[in-house]
Amino acid sequence: MLKIGVPSKGRLMEKTFDWFGARGVTMQRTGNEREYSGAVDGIEGVELVLLSAGEIPRELAAGRIHLGVTGSDLVRDKLADWPRQVAELAQLGFGHADLVIAVPACWIDVDTLDDLDAAAAAFRRAHGHRLRIATKYHRLVRDFLTENGVADYQLVDSQGATEGTVKNLTAEAIADITSSGETLRANHLKILSDGLVHQSQAVLFRSLAADWTGAEAVTLARLCDRLGLAAA
Repeated sequence: MLKIGVPSKGRLMEKTFDWFGARGVTMQRTGNEREYSGAVDGIEGVELVLLSAGEIPRELAAGRIHLGVTGSDLVRDKLADWPRQVAELAQLGFGHADLVIAVPACWIDVDTLDDLDAAAAAFRRAHGHRLRIATKYHRLVRDFLTENGVADYQLVDSQGATEGTVKNLTAEAIADITSSGETLRANHLKILSDGLVHQSQAVLFRSLAADWTGAEAVTLARLCDRLGLAAA
C-alpha cells in the first residue's frame, strides 16, 4: 500500500484535497474532528495518512510514508542534506510564503545583510553578548547567514508569535515566514532588502528511503499518470 501524508487540518489540507480532486483523485477526512483518518477514491492501492505539516518531512525521511505534501521550507529546515532523502514530484502552487530576516523599523542604518553584520558586531561590543535572532527555522537561517557572511549573532528558538519577540525584548531581530508583511509592519519591523531566505510553497515529495520494490512502485506510476506527473 502506497502511503501519502497530507496535512491534517486547515487550508493546507483543504488545498491539497482540492489539488488532487481536480486531477481525479478524491481525498476526504473520515470520522470526527479528533480522528486523524481519511480515505482516497479514484485510484487503488493508496492510503491517506493525516499528519501535521511539520511531521511529514520526518516521516518521509524515515520511509514510513511514500509520498507527502508539506511546505518546501519545512523539508529544507528539518532535513539535513534533504535532496538525498526526498525528491520533489510537483510544486502545488499554493501555501506561498517567504522566510525573511526582519529588524526593527527604527534601525534606519540597517537595510542589508552587510548592515546587519556590522550592527551585530557593534551590538556585541556594546552589550557583551551576541545579537539575538528569533526563529523556528534554525538550519535554513543559519546556512543563509553563513553564506552571506553574517557573524556575531545567536539564534533563539521561537515556536509562535515570533514577531512579538523584539517588542518583548527576547530578541533584537527575527527570521520568520510572511505572506503579506502586514504582521511585521504592525510590530514595527522591516524586511532587509536582501533578507529573503527562502520562497516556500506546498510541494508533493517522494521519499527516497521508502520501500519501492513491490506494488508501491506500480501504484506510483499509475498515480503519477493520473496526476499528469513524471515519476521521479
